[in-house]
Amino acid sequence: MKLSALVVAHNEENRLPSCLQKLAFADEVVVVCDKCTDGTRTIAETFGAVIVEGSWEIEGDRRNTGISACSGDWILEVDADEHVPPALAAEIRQVIEITKYDWHEILVDNYIGDRLVRHGWGASYGKAAYPGLFRKGAKVWGHDRVHPGLIWRGRKGAMLANRIDHHVDRNISDMIRRLDSYSTAKARDLRDQGQTWGSGMANVRRLFSRFFKCYVRRGGWREGGYGFIIALCAGLYPLLSHMKAKYEKD
Repeated sequence: MKLSALVVAHNEENRLPSCLQKLAFADEVVVVCDKCTDGTRTIAETFGAVIVEGSWEIEGDRRNTGISACSGDWILEVDADEHVPPALAAEIRQVIEITKYDWHEILVDNYIGDRLVRHGWGASYGKAAYPGLFRKGAKVWGHDRVHPGLIWRGRKGAMLANRIDHHVDRNISDMIRRLDSYSTAKARDLRDQGQTWGSGMANVRRLFSRFFKCYVRRGGWREGGYGFIIALCAGLYPLLSHMKAKYEKD
């Protein structure tokens, strides 16, 4: 089975080299350069990657373009801030040779700086696992700027045993900047859909329900202050998105 590794990148010259070094086990690496103005393309060329250049406003569109450019029977989709450890690489090669299923989820170890933070992620703010390994043709991204939905063909297999390392944020300031970026993109999606505010009380309720989900049900309390800020950002995300959709203009 031929394995393609797909990386979608925007100005990732600092993080891309270490990501691509960990993908040497793949038969093909495809790098989508989205509006890149730095050395991302040059770095991808150095690693012998197939390069797709363009400018996309919609996250789902650029990811689907990358999937179409992959020639492998299986695709491993990673981001530039993610590293595949050797144990996971070996498991992926084994799984694609023997599995009867069409896609598998991969557990994620999220790092804030050097701190491993395993608990509390979710509610559209961070991921504890994701469906990153799939047969060509099994996965299609939805038409959204941020957190697009997925359309699946085929059957879901078991979660992989080994984890991918995700260097999601350098510090709390990075977490807040990410919240601002996510909510701005989501606000544009909401305006496109004619949902500039909706129910104000519903958005306020989501703040508390999402905070509870991340901090209590998903164990964010185990991570101290990091778990608190993750839960707070997850709760604020829909409220800020709807407020920006109503009060801000592109």
